[in-house]
Amino acid sequence: MKNQFFTVYIEQDEDGVFIGSIPTVPSCYAEGKTQEKMLKNLQKVLKLCLRNTKKDIKDLRKSRFIGIQNLEIEYA
Repeated sequence: MKNQFFTVYIEQDEDGVFIGSIPTVPSCYAEGKTQEKMLKNLQKVLKLCLRNTKKDIKDLRKSRFIGIQNLEIEYA
């Protein structure tokens, strides 16, 4: 079996909880009180997502995370 690497987007909410998501895998996100706990939870979720995805893992690797961009808008 080969190791696969995925880009994880990490945020921290106002309560200090870490939230991680994998942009290239639909509905793949998890949380934890520490980054370590969140990453362990995310590994479990990722395995479930990959098992239940209709796409082959090779198709998921074709997508790649490019980056984060801030978008400014003016609103009333």
